Amino acid sequence: MELPVWFEIGSLVVLLAILIGDLLLIIKRPHIPSAKESTLWVVFYVVLALIFAALMWFFAGGEYAGQFVAGWLTEYSLSIDNLFVFVLIMSQFSVPRQLQQRVLMVGIIIALILRGIFILLGAAIIEQFIWVFFIFGAFLIWTAWKQAFPSADHADEIKKESFVVRLLRRTIDISDDYDGSNLRTVVNGKRIWTPMIIVFAAIGMTDLLFALDSIPAIFGITQNAFIVFTANIFALMGLRQLYFLLGGLLDRLRYLHYGIAFILAFIGVKLIFHAMHENELPFINGGQHIEWVPDISTWMSLGGIGASMVVATGASLVASARDDRKAAAAGASTTVDSDPRP
Repeated sequence: MELPVWFEIGSLVVLLAILIGDLLLIIKRPHIPSAKESTLWVVFYVVLALIFAALMWFFAGGEYAGQFVAGWLTEYSLSIDNLFVFVLIMSQFSVPRQLQQRVLMVGIIIALILRGIFILLGAAIIEQFIWVFFIFGAFLIWTAWKQAFPSADHADEIKKESFVVRLLRRTIDISDDYDGSNLRTVVNGKRIWTPMIIVFAAIGMTDLLFALDSIPAIFGITQNAFIVFTANIFALMGLRQLYFLLGGLLDRLRYLHYGIAFILAFIGVKLIFHAMHENELPFINGGQHIEWVPDISTWMSLGGIGASMVVATGASLVASARDDRKAAAAGASTTVDSDPRP
């Protein structure tokens, strides 16, 4: 059973309308969302994704629905990892908190455009050259290793300004202060750029780098371009609210990078297995398919991705709670020791 064309077109129209409505809401009512508001929006987008999966199951069968859910969970977990970098960018460029919603929305739009281009290119390449999965798989395994075992100066590497940002600083005049969300302002009668142009450039470059591992990862789950794109849309739509909901809690997710590393490595191995199963390269097994290679099903992928995120998140929260108890006990002990009473 194939996905009906009317379902694909209708879904994209509805999702585009939701994105436009979300953007207009930010423009007309810029504010710092409360924890309750952020939670409700995150729940709304998660429920919307599950409803979409249910409709896909009804119209096209469980295999397509399973591919979407696995792809969505993969992209969602990678998007949470993006939040760590977004927090650093907002801090590094001292973006006023009331402007951060608009910055994030622009970042999401840039991400969707870049990923849309990468998805079209990836689908075209895969259709012609199945062996590219060997390259995608190896790249994801290498990325997983870097994710699990980051270098000692990893945080400094993230904070290091990209070439584009450094080029902008050298070539254009930039004011010291923000002028709302405006890209241009007037200082001493001269029209110059605001720091917002630097922030947008940094966010855009970050989106580009994250797309390089995000798109190969989801192509390891499905080669259907529609499912790949909609999974990305649903993962990115709730990202803005998730940023404000998690906020300082991101530091508590200390083991999240291990869960993400497992997902990337798992999909990397799956991609290589798939490339071996469909092998046509003459210098590998004489150009014949390698039939003994196991086939990792969509549902096995879904189980592995879900389990890794549950374990990583659960372990992080348990460790944070243990540290809080130790800190509280140490504080109580210090208070007792400093009490001058006999």
